[in-house]
Amino acid sequence: MTDRDRPAGGASAAYPPVTVVVATRDRPGLLERAVRAVLDQDHPGPVECVVVYDHTDIRPLDLPVPDGRTLRYVNNTHSRGLPGGRNTGVDTASHDLIAFCDDDDFWLPGKLRRQVELLAERPDAAAASCGIRLEGPGIAKERRLDVAEVTLADFVEDRIMEVHSSTILIRRSTWDAVGPVDEELPGGYGEDYEWLLRIAAHGPVVIVPEVLVVVDWHGGSFFFGRWAMIVEATRYLLAKHPELAGSRTGLARLHGQIAFALASGRRRREAVRELGRVLRLNPREKRVLVTVPVVLGLLSGERVLRLAQRTGRGV
Repeated sequence: MTDRDRPAGGASAAYPPVTVVVATRDRPGLLERAVRAVLDQDHPGPVECVVVYDHTDIRPLDLPVPDGRTLRYVNNTHSRGLPGGRNTGVDTASHDLIAFCDDDDFWLPGKLRRQVELLAERPDAAAASCGIRLEGPGIAKERRLDVAEVTLADFVEDRIMEVHSSTILIRRSTWDAVGPVDEELPGGYGEDYEWLLRIAAHGPVVIVPEVLVVVDWHGGSFFFGRWAMIVEATRYLLAKHPELAGSRTGLARLHGQIAFALASGRRRREAVRELGRVLRLNPREKRVLVTVPVVLGLLSGERVLRLAQRTGRGV
């Protein structure tokens, strides 16, 4: 915490200011909901919300800004897409604690306060997260972790979807140490997971057990049908993070994603070869079962994804 950020005293001394970055492609309604929830946090310290418009015109929101809250708008000065938007937001952030919220998600009132408290108790931690609730057509499901922290070894083993991008609170020192969100990742696919691998290599991600973030689970995805890009991005991730090879289970999961995308893109021979690799690594990898019907032409990749998302999972 810098001198400019240090409260003068009193109860707020334990609650330093926070900058919240909301990157958007200008989605009216959803964006207002996300920003209103940020401004309505019960965190006693100051909260700055920076809305980053991704190469679109800035449209100021008609929202009241309570005392102790600041709302600013900026244009994305980095590459187009979510990674560039988040990096732009951090570039302009005023405070040493930084949080992120996707424009289609929203926070419950105690989110920042609980995470700031936990991060203060854990100077060794690289970031704080919390439980999430998935809400969308046909689904209302809570997902929370029964652990106090998540380590790099955990992320190598599994993506751990409960550590969602909209839950993350970090110190600027962590951001400076691990670097910005990777704007070179093909299509921006899996940018949050790649960044979390670097964060967890710096220190554990500590977990507030309560559900404090609502994730919009609408059953669709920007990445539907972009199968070649998904293959390229996953291979990029494997090349950038050699530590992923340290877990046969984790490696099978990622190669299973490649196999599924190859099959969905009708590159069936390549998909079969990739499935062979998956089976050698981990015969129990679940993506084998969902990929085989796609290889055989019985189901499309889009159909399988939609079925999986109805249960609150991805593929």
